[in-house]
Amino acid sequence: MTALPRRQQNRLNRERQILDAALKVFAGQGYSGTTMDAVAAEAGVTKPTLYSYFPSKESLFQAMMLGKRDLMLDVFEHPGRKGMVADLLTFAWAYADTVMRPDMLSLARLIIGEVGRFPEIGRAYQASGPDHLLRGIMRYLEDQRDAGRLVFEDAELAAQDLWGLILSAPRTQALYMPDAAPDRQTLTRYITNGLRVFLKAYSTHPAQDLDQLAALLTPDR
Repeated sequence: MTALPRRQQNRLNRERQILDAALKVFAGQGYSGTTMDAVAAEAGVTKPTLYSYFPSKESLFQAMMLGKRDLMLDVFEHPGRKGMVADLLTFAWAYADTVMRPDMLSLARLIIGEVGRFPEIGRAYQASGPDHLLRGIMRYLEDQRDAGRLVFEDAELAAQDLWGLILSAPRTQALYMPDAAPDRQTLTRYITNGLRVFLKAYSTHPAQDLDQLAALLTPDR
């Protein structure tokens, strides 16, 4: 892979630095309480530098959320050689490792608390995060259906079933009981069961896919 020019690489590094700082500030202060001054201070950049990357708080928030979405969707946009079942398992853990992070949970709680007074905050969060993620999942599942590996009529419902089955219950618990966040073993239990249920419902070869999932889950894989 060809290395990026130094100036371009420096810009990407600075952008990541700003987005990491933004998540920390948004998670701590909420959307309405976050200021560009606070983000610039946290990132260790000047306010003019911050505005040269992101012209508004809205664009900064959107870029932050889209970056997290891209991380979760990477396996669906670049499928692996092991096939669909391995891709689904990789996605499930990328999704869990992102949305179950304490800072992401804090951000979600603060947004939930703000949407009653500021509905536009909820719309911005939904559009930049869950809606984009949902469309990415749908595209992958449709590709698998076209290849004869899955069968369904409604791609949106299939995608909703996938992420609902693998993580809905433990994430809801973590949102409302921050002192009782599920451990890795619990997440494994939910993810494994969710993928099993999904494959039984949608796979064109469920027995074969369930066997492959079991093989992927063995300790020596």
